[in-house]
Amino acid sequence: MSPAVPERALRELGRTEGGTDALGLLVRDQHTRRLILLRALLDAAADAPAAVRPTTAAAGPREHWALLEAADRADRAAVRTVLLHPLTGPWAQRCLRGLTSPAPTPELAADLAHFGALAAAAAIRARLPFSARLTAPAGPLVLPTLGALRTGRGAPSPLDITLADSRVTVRQAGAAPVVLEADGDGPRSEDPRWLPVLTLPPLRDGAPPVHLDDLDPYRVAAPGPQRHGLSAATGPDPAERAAWARLWALTGPALAAGGPHRPAEAAALLRCLVPLRPPPGSAPSGDGPAQCSATRREAFGAVLSSKPATAALLASTLVHELQHTKLAALSALVPLHHEDATPRHFAPWRSDLRPFDGLLQGAYSHLALADYWQRLALGAERLSRRDLAWAEHARCREQVGAVLPVLAGSGALTREGRVLVNEMIAVYHRLADSPPPAGHRARAEAYVRTARMIWRQRNGT
Repeated sequence: MSPAVPERALRELGRTEGGTDALGLLVRDQHTRRLILLRALLDAAADAPAAVRPTTAAAGPREHWALLEAADRADRAAVRTVLLHPLTGPWAQRCLRGLTSPAPTPELAADLAHFGALAAAAAIRARLPFSARLTAPAGPLVLPTLGALRTGRGAPSPLDITLADSRVTVRQAGAAPVVLEADGDGPRSEDPRWLPVLTLPPLRDGAPPVHLDDLDPYRVAAPGPQRHGLSAATGPDPAERAAWARLWALTGPALAAGGPHRPAEAAALLRCLVPLRPPPGSAPSGDGPAQCSATRREAFGAVLSSKPATAALLASTLVHELQHTKLAALSALVPLHHEDATPRHFAPWRSDLRPFDGLLQGAYSHLALADYWQRLALGAERLSRRDLAWAEHARCREQVGAVLPVLAGSGALTREGRVLVNEMIAVYHRLADSPPPAGHRARAEAYVRTARMIWRQRNGT
């Protein structure tokens, strides 16, 4: 067994659970990788040829890094909130790709300018007095984890930002200064040009809050999600924010109804929710059964989701997506298999061919959903809620059962992968101890049979 992952932690994760030590191991490794990525970005900025580096009147990466280091000395925890913010990852990776590209990339100038905004946000969180010149983008200037400033400019332009006596002042030529009062909850201002990030309360006592980030320019891959079934990101809207806040207030209890390990894993892993627009098939308000969600490997701790109709559906979305977060982080620590990436497999939750890794990811997340919905069904008092939960449980368990033989039969699983899959099989069989009503099981079996038939017709296999 790999010394990087103790067997006890691996078995916990294989059961789609994870105690404090197991989840902490994943979090610490991902945070270390993020800090290494940021250091690599600084080195790439120093080594990039002049033809690649954009010219700007604002400070450069070295100055931004110096401000980060000073803020880190003042309050390391505050600075890590910014550096380890999930959406800092996609920015850093895109910036690094641009700096190591053989030719200038169109977005590199804006990406490097964002480094200054990130450093300023870190200094503000650390309460470090500073002055810096930033480049405001064509759109709003986003200070990660804090908010955005509407600059009113149609093209990038310089601005000066200072923090003194707990007051942040932003000055831009041709506009009145914007003054923000920096307090423990982030900068506040009555100026309509300032829009703070919405901070959702922790899911359990002692956990960090969760940002509902509808501002960060790196919250989805430009020009928008290109993945299966995803819609584009939403922009800031007061009514949408209020609806998310109301839904969030009910999500903690809905998660806990699926077992105490569900709010525990969400508290350990989730730092950011990125709201997406309702997918096709939804009502204009977003209400209805249609929903889409995703995670991004480079944005550890973020979940992207359109707004579900109920708290139970939002809780199940978190259960689903956080399994992807866990498995991706575990795979970064230790290889689970040596299968190639050729799409060839049937997955009842998708109509296309899936690679082995996608099959493993999907089975893992659907197994957690089967467990979640079964616990909800067993604890539900209202018949309608119990009926819905059994239907979801039966479908998810049947979907997992359709692909487990492929996973278990692979000769390319590593020792760690074999332990993980064996634990998944054990959970799958344990779920049979409390079976759903016969009608739900029959409908789930028919659903998977139909999905397989459509898949064969569509893929010619």
